[in-house]
Order: sequence, then structure tokens, then C-alpha cells
Amino acid sequence: MAWALKLPLADEVIESGLVQDFDASLSGIGQELGAGAYSMSDVLALPIFKQEESSLPAESTDKVLPFQYVLCAATSPAVKLHDETLTYLNQGQSYEIRMLDNRKLGELPEINGKLVKSIFRVVFHDRRLQYTEHQQLEGWRWNRPGDRILDIDIPMSVGIIDPRANPTQLNTVEFLWDPAKRTSVFIQVHCISTEFTLRKHGGEKGVPFRVQIDTFRQGEGGDYSEHLHSASCQIKVFKPKGADRKQKTDREKMEKRTAHEKEKYQPSYETTILTECSPWPDVPYVPSAPSPGFNNSHGTFGLGDGGSPSHQTEPPPPLSDTLLPTWTPAEAQQWLHRQRFGPFARLFRNFSGADLLKLSRDDVIQICGPADGIRLFNALKGRQVRPRLTLYVCQESGQGRDPRTEPEEGDGAGTFFVYHALYLEELTAAELSEKLAHLFRVSAHQIQQIHKQGPTGIHVLVSDEMLQNLPDESCFLLDTLKAESSDSYHVILK
Repeated sequence: MAWALKLPLADEVIESGLVQDFDASLSGIGQELGAGAYSMSDVLALPIFKQEESSLPAESTDKVLPFQYVLCAATSPAVKLHDETLTYLNQGQSYEIRMLDNRKLGELPEINGKLVKSIFRVVFHDRRLQYTEHQQLEGWRWNRPGDRILDIDIPMSVGIIDPRANPTQLNTVEFLWDPAKRTSVFIQVHCISTEFTLRKHGGEKGVPFRVQIDTFRQGEGGDYSEHLHSASCQIKVFKPKGADRKQKTDREKMEKRTAHEKEKYQPSYETTILTECSPWPDVPYVPSAPSPGFNNSHGTFGLGDGGSPSHQTEPPPPLSDTLLPTWTPAEAQQWLHRQRFGPFARLFRNFSGADLLKLSRDDVIQICGPADGIRLFNALKGRQVRPRLTLYVCQESGQGRDPRTEPEEGDGAGTFFVYHALYLEELTAAELSEKLAHLFRVSAHQIQQIHKQGPTGIHVLVSDEMLQNLPDESCFLLDTLKAESSDSYHVILK
């Protein structure tokens, strides 16, 4: 029993000695490192721990990125902690993205005083849709001919240089900018999330997109191929005003949750910070053929005469301005550009003149949409604009014979009456005076008044309203009376 009581005393002595030895070793470490107290990071830095440290994952440090992109739209409050932020946008509305130079002093000096190129994309967030992106975008193109998925609002943007949109890449735009100057670009997304769902349930059930920005600097060859930075964020696009309603709904749902439940969700931020990501798979960027620049209208780019890109040299155009069935696809492409159908030229790149002429009205409307489709169909068929009113006039013969009641060949004398067509667009008395003056080869002011012979031979003054109610293709005899007081004429339509 006595032995048992001595054992704890012995343990205390041993434990006390161990503590003193450990304290001494730690104080030695502190003195060796030149610090008054030790820290665990100092201990892990010792050679004894080097081998173990190499097997651990790299320490996550707060890396300072060269650029930062800020989307000026609020994030959703209904996103759980540690999940990526989600931002709601309205279809076709302009949203600002601020391009910020975040470099430290002396970092990336090779771009000082030089421009960089940024490529904006709207892509699918879901991996399943990324695999079929080409088919999805082609389907959207056929349903929305002439429209783009992503546009830049040029008038509102600041600091962007040479903005471009490749007609073959509806979801991509690009521009140059100077990191040393203030740069803000306003983008518009024209597709909505539900356009890519199998079943249409509304905006909240639509697929999420990503806005991704890849930035490059100029390489030795002069092209912007050296990657600098990439960042992206997750978005959903709603019909106009739909994003505001969805944001309000999420906020009301969060207000109904308990304080404990709210701790599991992120707060809503006024702006969205794009987070660093890998470059888009098709980078480094290799410049394609020159593409038209923007303006704010869809399907309308900074074009030269005839609708072709102003900086693109075209081969000599065919002599005829009417589409001929013997033309090759290259000649047909030139004709499409001259007729201001440049945005659709790619769709018809393999069509010869004969192929285009075989298209029906329904075909071109389905491909180009109602407005441009009807215009293209009329251009293909060479249709002229039909006048609003056509009048046929003939000067009354000296014998008072009425050509409307006599045959073209009279009583053997071979009398032949010639009518002239007058085409009216404005349907005004002034326009009719000009047409008659041209017919009589006199000046318009020499025709003082125009009358129409009415019932019982009365003369009714021709007015704009009368012309608007005349039946099309009416026939009249022209009789002229010289005014007594001046060198002018009265014209009577009989």
C-alpha cells in the first residue's frame, strides 16, 4: 500500500522533468530564430519538417490578380455559403462591367503603356450543355436569325478600342483597352435561360450561364496570343423585369427564414466580382478574319457601301446588280453584301445564284426572319416597289373623238391612240402637276389648276383627297385650256 502511494510522487517528478526539458528546448528554438517567442510556422520551417511539408498540399495564399472585373449587378441572397455567387440579369438590358488594373508596383511591366485584348463570352455553366454547345447555339441561331447572344452597348461604354463581333460567334465579343485608363464596358445578353431547357417552366427553372473574360497581351508576332488573366461568374437571364422580380422573391424568402437558417446563406452584394478561372479551351486566341465593328443596333455593324465590312477588301463585283442564276457562290456572296445582307452571308456561303433563286418566300423568312426575309425575297425576285396609284392619260384629239369608245383602227384611216402612264406615290395634286408638266415638257408652275370632269360636264378641282379616292389604273383624256392672264394652263381630266 505504501508502494502504491509513492508511485504518483515518482510520476510527478518524471513529468516535471519532462516539462522543464521541453520548455528548455522551445526556448532554445526561440533564441535560435532570434525571436522572443516561437510560432508554429517557425517550427514547421525547420529542416526536420521539410520532408513532411513537401507531401502536404500547397498553402492557399491570397494571390493578387493582375486584373479585376466587377459586374454591376446584385448577387442573389438565396445562395448557400461556399457556393458560387449567382446573379440575375434582364434580357437585352445594358449592364456595366468595370475593368480594373489590380497590378502591384513593378508587376507585368511589359504591358505598361500598351493595350491588352479582352474577349467576353456567354457560355453554359452546366457541363452537359458545354459538350453540345455548338449544336445548342446553331439551334438558337435558326430560331432567332439575325440576332446575337452577346452585344456591347457602344454609346455607354468607356475606354474600349476597336470593339468587334465575329458574325460566326454569336456569344463572343472582343475589344482592346488600356489598363492605365478607366475602362467600363456595358454588355447586353439577348438569350434567356429557358431557351435552352427541354421543358419551359419559367425563368427560375432556366439553365445558368457564365460570363467569362479572357485577357491577352500582344506577342512578338503582333497578335494578342499571350494569356494574362481569366475570370468568370454565374448568371441567369430572364425576360425584361424578370430578374428584378426574381431578386425580390429570393429576398422575401430569406426574410422569412430564422436567424439560424440565414447563417447558412451568403448575403446579397451590390456588385458581382468575377472569380479567377482557367482560360476558355479555344485560347490562346488566334485572330480570325477581320470582323465588322459594332453599333448599338442588332444585326447592324459599322459597314461600308453595300453592307460589306468597311476594312475588308472585296473582289471586283459582277457587272449586273440583279442576281443571275449563272453566278458562282463567291459572286452570290458579293451580291448579298451589296444588298445589305452581310449578317446572313455565312448562312448562304455555299449557295450559287441558281440556289438562291430557287428559295421560296417561306424559306427565306424562316432563315432570315420576317423583316429581312421579305426584303431578301423581293431582292431575289427583282421586285420593284409598286406605285400607290397608276393613271393612264391620253391627249384629246382635235376632232373630239374619244379613243376609249373607238377601236384602235378607225374607219380605215389607221387612227392609233397612245396612252401614257403616270405613277403616283404621294397622292397629292402637286405631285400630279409635276408628272403632267414632265409629260407636256413644261415647267410645273405653268400648270395653274387641274380639274376633273364630273356629272353633267361640271369641272371639279382635283385635290389630294380626290386622288386618294381614285381607283387604280383609271383612264383619262387630257384637255388643256390656256389661261387668259398668264402663260399658264388649266388641265381637264375627262
